[in-house]
Amino acid sequence: MTENHNTKLIQTMYAAFGGGDIQTILDLLSPDVEWTLTGPAGIPYSGKKVGPSQVLTFFQSLATTQEHHKLTIDVYIAQGDHVATTGRYSALVKATGKLIDGPVAHVFTIKNGKVVKFLDFVDTAQMADAYTHSSTASQQAASGE
Repeated sequence: MTENHNTKLIQTMYAAFGGGDIQTILDLLSPDVEWTLTGPAGIPYSGKKVGPSQVLTFFQSLATTQEHHKLTIDVYIAQGDHVATTGRYSALVKATGKLIDGPVAHVFTIKNGKVVKFLDFVDTAQMADAYTHSSTASQQAASGE
């Protein structure tokens, strides 16, 4: 596949995510896709997922634990079978009311018109904090401030 075709494939995936069309994303994945967001266990969608059915759990975790998702991709860089993107992601964690808002970088590997690998780079410290129920006031009280 050409770099232009690969970029269009990734743009299709982002458009599907923006429209809540997770099935289109799953249809564009290889059966043995590796989907990875490395982070602490407190982030319910972190870890390595293998295969579309496990990737579905990634999106289900986003949908059930967050609301007001907004993903904006500003840069697409394609080289051979790879497409890298940068942008910004924001969402509100339902259980805590805390906002996630920060830069993202994604790296996709594409073979035969399907995504075979996805790496998600985000501020996992901010995400983990957003899933933590403690507030700044209770943290200050605990530290004696």
